[in-house]
Amino acid sequence: MGEFTPCPPEAVKAAEAACGPVELTEITDRRGSVIWKATGTASTVAIKLGTGEAGEVTAREASVLDQLPGYTVTAGRAAESVWYVTPWLVGPSTWKVFQEARKGATGRPQALAEAVDLCRAVAELHTLGWVHGDLQPQHGIHTDGGVKLIDFAWSWHRDTTPWNIFEGAMVHLMAPELADWIATGPQPVRTSVAADVYALAGVLWTCATGDWPLDYQAGGIDRKEAGPEGLRDAIATGELPLVSANPWPELQDVLRPVLLAGPTDRPTAAGLGAALAAVGV
Repeated sequence: MGEFTPCPPEAVKAAEAACGPVELTEITDRRGSVIWKATGTASTVAIKLGTGEAGEVTAREASVLDQLPGYTVTAGRAAESVWYVTPWLVGPSTWKVFQEARKGATGRPQALAEAVDLCRAVAELHTLGWVHGDLQPQHGIHTDGGVKLIDFAWSWHRDTTPWNIFEGAMVHLMAPELADWIATGPQPVRTSVAADVYALAGVLWTCATGDWPLDYQAGGIDRKEAGPEGLRDAIATGELPLVSANPWPELQDVLRPVLLAGPTDRPTAAGLGAALAAVGV
């Protein structure tokens, strides 16, 4: 493994303005995007740095955070990089809160309640006119004050024009119509509320079962051989079936029609949350 990218002094200074003297913990360093946890005597913040092409992506994400209520951000540039500082969110990811539920029924009541809270967080974002564009099992943080979404790099407000190039969305959680648009154009790709709801249902399916929703093998697709673009093109057909494994029938019976529906027939995130709230465990 290579050495971790150094944190810009300007970013450390911004962190210390909020926290006092900080101790940096390296979290991730991949594809030009670097994250540190900066722990101080007063509070803890996250520092994110984007270098190269990831610099403008980081700048976009900082801009989104700056426009959302409940988020605070300080941003700046260092050489050819962009950084921002934002409060560290304390709590497990959606994937983590489903850990016990994946083992058996004991953890299901808590996981179901957290699933409803995640739906409400996405619904609130949509109510404000925003589309997330990249919902994944790790992108919901379940704090004591409710679920907070993260990773807004590909988010956009519906009153604006989307980014010229879209490189977000986990392929396994990509709505068929979004996969088709990415594959065939035209640019810019307009991620949608409906595609967010598809991804939301896919996130919950994945967190509950431990597997992606679509059955590539049944569709004659070798995941390794196809690669991300091949999987995307297969998803774009809308013909891949869902996996047949049904470890949590009550939950999956709510998610299944969402994943099989076309964009105009999917519920809202709030509607999905209401349906999940009615599930018995």
